[in-house]
Amino acid sequence: MLGLPDGISACLFDLDGVLTQTAKVHAAAWKEMFDAFLRARAERSGEAFVPFDAVHEYDEYVDGRPRADGVRTFLAARGIDLPDGAPDDPPDAETVQGLGTRKNELVLKLIHDRGVAAYEGSVRYLHAAREAGLQRGVVSSSTNCREVLAAAGIADLLEAHVDGNVAEREGLRGKPAPDTFLAGARALGVRPGAAAVFEDALAGVEAGRAGAFAAVIGVDRTGQAAALIAHGATRVVADLDELLEAA
Repeated sequence: MLGLPDGISACLFDLDGVLTQTAKVHAAAWKEMFDAFLRARAERSGEAFVPFDAVHEYDEYVDGRPRADGVRTFLAARGIDLPDGAPDDPPDAETVQGLGTRKNELVLKLIHDRGVAAYEGSVRYLHAAREAGLQRGVVSSSTNCREVLAAAGIADLLEAHVDGNVAEREGLRGKPAPDTFLAGARALGVRPGAAAVFEDALAGVEAGRAGAFAAVIGVDRTGQAAALIAHGATRVVADLDELLEAA
């Protein structure tokens, strides 16, 4: 059904890059934030400034992870150690939480300035899944998930929401741990073996594989199909409506 294995009754969708065209906005915000931090650090130390790679480093260290985890993972890869700080750290604080706050302010400004669009193929797939009687939930590390869904005009197509706010409240580990997807399955009242995960992030497909979901559909928007498969995708498509054509 809908290009999925038999026995699936629910679909769990990542938000940025799967349902909405906001992954590029997030990548741009991460780059602006990290480049400013790295440039200032290089000027102080006299070391060479190596900018943040908004494709490879974004995919490997940041995409799909909770904001603070993305900061920590990238800094660790660069051999940079910063204090964690507190969630209410201001955006000019040189802490993990401060950098995360700075990034969030940038992404909210970009979303406000550019607006939010949903992928047409994903909207078609959401309608087809609803018509076929499949349950539909969104699982995102973003704390702005509901606002983005509303801005994109697709909030009514999703029955359950597990976002960064839920993860923090319930103490759920972020992707690549499977906790948030498992919470999404519980919210829809299904077991993982009856649900499919739809992800564009490497950490996200790892989470789907770790949760033993019936299918993990990798969505390749940036030419990383091989990496999605290597990290756990059972199938890779360029857009979700490819699954309708195959059904």
